[in-house]
Amino acid sequence: MVNEQDYVAIFHSIHRVLRAEQLLKGAGAAFLLIPVPRKLTSDCGLALRIAPDHLPAVFAVLRAAALLPPELYQLEGGEYVAIDPEDVADPGETA
Repeated sequence: MVNEQDYVAIFHSIHRVLRAEQLLKGAGAAFLLIPVPRKLTSDCGLALRIAPDHLPAVFAVLRAAALLPPELYQLEGGEYVAIDPEDVADPGETA
């Protein structure tokens, strides 16, 4: 189940989502592997659910491995809003 304001990261292959899971577990990042919500589609059927507070850390790990998901959504008002994964701030960047 996806909670309001949670993010859903979708990869286009089972191999990529499982590699992301392996990397994130190794880094101690907070996420959950879930079935892709019915309102969204994916060939592999699995996605990562990420709480808003954990998104920058999760994406830092994925960015370092050149494994950003091609699709990212946030649940807002019961609807999934598409977000460009490249727009997620890297916690190591300074403004």
